[in-house]
Amino acid sequence: MLAIIGGSGMTQLSCLEIAHRRIIRTPYGEPSGPLTFGQINNRDIVFLARHGHGHTIPPHAINYRANLWALHSLRPSHVIAIASVGGIRADLTPGRLVVPDQIIDYTYGRNFTFFDGTDQRVTHIDFTLPYCSQTRMLLLQAAKIANESVFDNGVYAATQGPRLETAAEINRLERDGADMVGMTGMPETALARELGLNYATLAVVANHAAGRGTNVQGIPFKEIYAVLERAMVNVRNILQQAVNCDGD
Repeated sequence: MLAIIGGSGMTQLSCLEIAHRRIIRTPYGEPSGPLTFGQINNRDIVFLARHGHGHTIPPHAINYRANLWALHSLRPSHVIAIASVGGIRADLTPGRLVVPDQIIDYTYGRNFTFFDGTDQRVTHIDFTLPYCSQTRMLLLQAAKIANESVFDNGVYAATQGPRLETAAEINRLERDGADMVGMTGMPETALARELGLNYATLAVVANHAAGRGTNVQGIPFKEIYAVLERAMVNVRNILQQAVNCDGD
């Protein structure tokens, strides 16, 4: 079974034939909402809206541990996380899709590990390559079959939010080597690694980052929503093929 985490622009999956919804309790509280079970192309799928079905949970307040624990309890074959980002690199223009291979964490104050209890041994995870290579290849293969253009590789900068960044902050992220910026990549990616999940991100460039491209003087939110609406058609095409590839 494939698991999909929907971000901004994807609070529901229109191509999913819904069978039922289930609330899953976890040792870390409740996930962002009920998990939706169903099928795409006759393949079993579970879907979770990261921000809640009404998009009411801001990035810093998401219960990432509960979300990942709930999905882990279902033993999915892969977890595909959809995330909207701002494009820092010049060719990452609004509407482009990226499968990042690296991440830099600028978040703070979030519950970022499952290994923080005094009754547990100190546990370290190898995070050299933060995303699962098999899941990344699944996405890239699905994009190719769907004839959708996707950038392979890129550095995702995870910032705190919920505000967007200043132009100076984007300059700093670029100096650090970041190609795109988002608010939900961490600790989600690290928690998935701690649980041994096959996890990767399909990033949707919703806008030029602050001070870049057409957004030198500011970021027009109406345009972001329009870009996401169009781009989610491409995302769904890729997901439909990813389900087929996952079952091969």
